[in-house]
Amino acid sequence: MEKKAKDLNNLSRRDFLKVAGIGAAGVMVGGLTSNRAFAASSARVIGANDRINIGHIGVGGQGGAHINFVKGQPADQNVKSVAVCDVWDKRRNSSASAIGVGSDKAYADYRKLLEDKDVDAVVIATPEHWHAKIAIDAMDAGKHVYCEKPMCRHLDEIHQLQAAVKRNKVAFQVGSQGCSDAKWRTAGEQVKAGKIGKIVWSQGSYCRNSKEGEWEYGIDPDAVPGKTLDWITWTKPVGKVDWNPEYYFRWRKYQLFSAGILSDLFPHRLHPLMIATGLAYPVQVSCIGSIIAHPDRDVADTTQMMVKFPNGSQMVIAGSTANEQGLQDMIRGHKATIYFGGDKVEIRPERWASDEVEQEDVPVIGPGEDIAEHERNWFHCIRTGDTPNCDIELAARVQTIVTLAEASWKQNKTMNFNPETLKVTS
Repeated sequence: MEKKAKDLNNLSRRDFLKVAGIGAAGVMVGGLTSNRAFAASSARVIGANDRINIGHIGVGGQGGAHINFVKGQPADQNVKSVAVCDVWDKRRNSSASAIGVGSDKAYADYRKLLEDKDVDAVVIATPEHWHAKIAIDAMDAGKHVYCEKPMCRHLDEIHQLQAAVKRNKVAFQVGSQGCSDAKWRTAGEQVKAGKIGKIVWSQGSYCRNSKEGEWEYGIDPDAVPGKTLDWITWTKPVGKVDWNPEYYFRWRKYQLFSAGILSDLFPHRLHPLMIATGLAYPVQVSCIGSIIAHPDRDVADTTQMMVKFPNGSQMVIAGSTANEQGLQDMIRGHKATIYFGGDKVEIRPERWASDEVEQEDVPVIGPGEDIAEHERNWFHCIRTGDTPNCDIELAARVQTIVTLAEASWKQNKTMNFNPETLKVTS
């Protein structure tokens, strides 16, 4: 690994935020630094019969998948991909061809796409270190935003994103599709009704396993920095980094660009559990991580996180890319426990409360976990002004936990958090 990457990873948290935080820093495009900011602009009102025109920023694996999901939406959704943006010529050109547009709608600079008046909404599927900057600029340009998880990388970016959603009044959806699975809201209704009593602790996990490890995507020799790929722009939020194809194609393996399991996989468990429990910001987050089977990376391949909330309730999330045996999704209450059984939410009373709480299987009515369904929820909110299933407030609470967990692992200590001031405490 290059010395620059090692130096950044050894910085203190405060210094790391100064180097890696996006904030109001300028962005390098075409070798020139620009501090141009988008003036707040109201999003175009889109009626029930109007088409929603979508621009795609970042069209790699997940970004390309979103192009296919939009293309596969039924006619009654009335949506169309009209523009693409990517720093790599090959991806940009192939994606433009896939949606049937010319070079005038294939942008190397995302800000040019945001200036395109034909674009009503954007799907952001760049690497994590660009999410916040692009999302804020997009909202300030009057675009509705679907931003892949994690929403951002750093605590200060959470507040900036909340402010951008508030001042622009756009539909902002984080791409954590489990939030559109009806079972979690069904469980939440049971919790809110007092069926399980006070929440004691909840749990979930995201575990995978392969011999080579997670995120070992293919390396394409056609990506040549300075010729076919704008490497300077791609790395700008984290500072100057020497070209390394591992970083570009397998960026989730490195702390410079990602928190690995914590940021890529844990949101898929945290968002739904937060919906079901109704919990808000944490007061403590502890996280341990190890690199056991895959020493070719500097993010953990096995990690466990514990969260404490103001009411004393606790949450445990486990993750691994070295063993696929996980924990059962479960919400434990003082009176009963919730299990998730396919098309039903199972309520099982504790022994002492069996006369007070009935054993019950509550049917789940609604969609399951599906990216296309999650996109449709976003389209609906663009047209109606309704709150998306993974809106900014839910995403902010989850991102706070993710960010504190990463800091806990790196600093080898429990992170204490004040839910009223939204700041880390000593």
